Amino acid sequence: MTLFVLEWRFGSDREARLAVRPQHREYLEELRDAGHVVAAGPWADDSGALIVYSAGDAAAVENMLENDPYVSNGVGGERTLREWSPIIAGAIRNEHDAE
Repeated sequence: MTLFVLEWRFGSDREARLAVRPQHREYLEELRDAGHVVAAGPWADDSGALIVYSAGDAAAVENMLENDPYVSNGVGGERTLREWSPIIAGAIRNEHDAE
């Protein structure tokens, strides 16, 4: 599998995006459970987000995106998808890991 990084720059309609966010996050969890999302989360200032996908090719990621509630509801804003070739990888820890 190949890794892809999606940078999302949220649009100006924050209220509409927040209304859809629970479905978006649930969808990402489904993709994670299926092995397609490696990591995901918003920027600290909530201006956008970063999602790391594992997929066979960019077209597979684009297909996943078409089913993302942010995209299907038109509230996601602009996004850029790039293939990523990390040279160092390891476990990701966050504040929730300590709980």
